[in-house]
Amino acid sequence: MSTLRQNGIGMTSQRTRTRMIERLREQGIRDEVVLAAMNSVPRHMFVEEAISHFAYDDKSLPIGYAQTISQPYIVARMIEVLRNGKQLNRVLEIGTGCGYQAAVLAQVAREVYSVERILPLHERALLTLKELNITNVTSKYTDGSLGLPDIAPFDGIIMAAAATHIPQALLDQLAVGGRMVLPLGAQEQTLHLIERDEQGYHESQLEAVKFVPLLMGRA
Repeated sequence: MSTLRQNGIGMTSQRTRTRMIERLREQGIRDEVVLAAMNSVPRHMFVEEAISHFAYDDKSLPIGYAQTISQPYIVARMIEVLRNGKQLNRVLEIGTGCGYQAAVLAQVAREVYSVERILPLHERALLTLKELNITNVTSKYTDGSLGLPDIAPFDGIIMAAAATHIPQALLDQLAVGGRMVLPLGAQEQTLHLIERDEQGYHESQLEAVKFVPLLMGRA
C-alpha cells in the first residue's frame, strides 16, 4: 500500500478535507480505512487549477475529453463495497480518468492495475501519480472492457464507466472470493455488486448512480 508524500501540497487546508470526511460519514460511509484513504489523497491535484476550489465538494467535476472525476461519495461507496472490511491485494480499475480513484485504491490495496482508453488522460494520470510518489499503481493504455488477462485474477474489480452488460472478460478475471463493483445501464444506471464463489457469480443491485458510458477501443 502506498504512502503519500504530502510536503508541498498545501493548496487546500486540512480543515476542508476534514469537512469532506465528516460529510461522507453523514452520508453513511462507515469503513474507517476508506475514510482515512480519502482523507490522505489531495483531490485538488487531480483537477484543473481553475476548478480546484470545488475539489472537496460532493460533486463530479470535468477532467476533459467528456470525462469526469466522480463525486467523493461515489468513490468512497464503491471502494467500501469492494473492500467489504477485508484487505485488498490485487485490484483492477477500469477507467483511470484523472487517476484520483486509483490513488485512493492505492492506500487500501497492495497492487492496483488501472486501464484507460484515452491517451492524454492516461498520460496526465501517470504524471500526477508520480508527483504524489504513489508506486503501487500500474496504469495501462488499453481497452478497459478487455481487462488485463495476463495479470488476472483480481480479488477486486471496480469500473468507473457504465456498461450495458457485464463484460465476460472481467467476470473471467475475477478471483474466487472476489468482488466487482460497477454501474450498469444506459439512461438509468444502477450500481451493482458481483461476488464470485465456488458455485459461481452472485449479483446485487445497490443504488442509482450516473456515470459516463463505457466505450470500446482506444482514443
